[in-house]
Amino acid sequence: MSHAATAQLQDLQDKIKDVKFGMFTTLDPDGKLSSRPMTSQQVDNQGNIWFFTSDAADFVRHLAEHPRINVSFSDPDDSLYVSIAGHAELTRDRAKIDELWSPLVAAWFDGGKDDPHLALIRVHIDSAEYWDTHSSKMTQLYALAKSALTGKAPRDPGEHKKITL
Repeated sequence: MSHAATAQLQDLQDKIKDVKFGMFTTLDPDGKLSSRPMTSQQVDNQGNIWFFTSDAADFVRHLAEHPRINVSFSDPDDSLYVSIAGHAELTRDRAKIDELWSPLVAAWFDGGKDDPHLALIRVHIDSAEYWDTHSSKMTQLYALAKSALTGKAPRDPGEHKKITL
């Protein structure tokens, strides 16, 4: 990974490190998009996001045929919105399961680490896009009110960046 890509990945890691839940969107066999909330466990330094899952979940069975996914994260209180595109694969990598395992994960799997349906989804990030407004809520409301009064679109006081890994 180039120095620029490493810096972009670090920026993305910093943005979503405190946003645990993402909407994980997949394509089903009928070509329909479907989403569900999932908890990300880690964004590693190779450009992967890791999620625990059950291999019995319907959407997991379709990943091999339709690996292209999107995960979106948002923290409205911090005015942060992130969209990540990538491709997903199911894995039962024991070393990675041991590395990421926690009591919070254990609550979802009756058999613990030995649960027969326990698996991981590794999403390799192809690209990401984020919107991060650093200004206060009052500044944002002022910009919207000014826009409504003047009829001119508000200037975006935040940061918008596209990342390709």
